[in-house]
Parts: sequence; structure tokens; C-alpha cells
Amino acid sequence: MKKVIAAFNMTLDGVCDHTAGIADEGLHQHYSELIDNAGVILYGRTTYELMQFWQTLLQNPSGKKSMDDFAISIDRIEKLIFSNTLKETGWDSAKLASRPLNEQVLELKQQPGKDILAGSRSLIIQLLNSNLIDEFQICIHPVIEGKGLLLFDQIKHRIVLKLLKTKSLNSGATIFYYEPTRE
Repeated sequence: MKKVIAAFNMTLDGVCDHTAGIADEGLHQHYSELIDNAGVILYGRTTYELMQFWQTLLQNPSGKKSMDDFAISIDRIEKLIFSNTLKETGWDSAKLASRPLNEQVLELKQQPGKDILAGSRSLIIQLLNSNLIDEFQICIHPVIEGKGLLLFDQIKHRIVLKLLKTKSLNSGATIFYYEPTRE
């Protein structure tokens, strides 16, 4: 059965604003590899619209290998968008979800293929509250932001995690790999 992997960036104080972290070569390389080894990535509308930036690098490469490679990876992976307002995606590899999140994820988990990535805060919270996350890959940046949207502020129940491994990046960011222990 496929795993649902919640992959996200946050600061040391839990802020998950995409501008708060340290986006360097190592971070882009890490996420390119993660995406290249997954079958689909789930986005909410807001995060999806932010990710559309990477389409511009396909037509006008930045000249930075790690960024251009990430743009290719994000372009290739199937993207499933959960939105009540979008009518079309504007990206060939993206489609709008036709069913509620939990139903769609349970169906995807049963199909053959590569793992499922959850890349939006709102979806991660919903999946956590439904016990549908199998692994976390949380990249904590060595930044105390002091303000902003917190990743885990709407969790309904305590979740105990087991550390699987860590990975340090040259920026000082550390990726923590966890799995929930089902109490």
C-alpha cells in the first residue's frame, strides 16, 4: 500500500510561510528527489497557486541548476488540487479533485504506484486529523520568524511520532523523518 507523506517547511517556531525558510541549492535538490520518487502531490488552492511560479522557469530557466531541476520535477509529477473555487488548473500535469480529500486519499492508497505527497498546510491538517498521514518529512529552518501561520495549530488530538532519520542541509536546515505511532 502506498504511503501518504506530509512534506513541508517550517521555521523553528513552527511558522510555515513559504518566504520564511532558506531556499538554497540543497533544499531544491532535496525536494526534487522527493518529488521524483512520488506518484502524485496533493495541493490546496493557495499552495497550488504559489507553486505555479515554477512553470515560468520551464520557459525561462533561471540558470541555477537546482532551481531549474526542481521546476522540471514539479512539472512532471501529477498534481491533484483540492479547491472549491478553481475551475481549471492551467497546468497539464494538474487536475482538480472530484471527490472529498479523505475519500480520494483512501482510493489513491489502494492503487499501485509510488507514494502520495501532501504539500499544503490545510491538507496536512485534515489528513492528520483523519489519521491518514503515514510519514512526515518536516524541514525545519534555523529561523525564528516570530509571526505567521503555524503548521500544527489546528490538530484535534495528540500525535506521538517516532523519529526515523534526519538529514542536514548546508543552510543549517534539518529534515526530520517521522512516522506517527498509532496509540
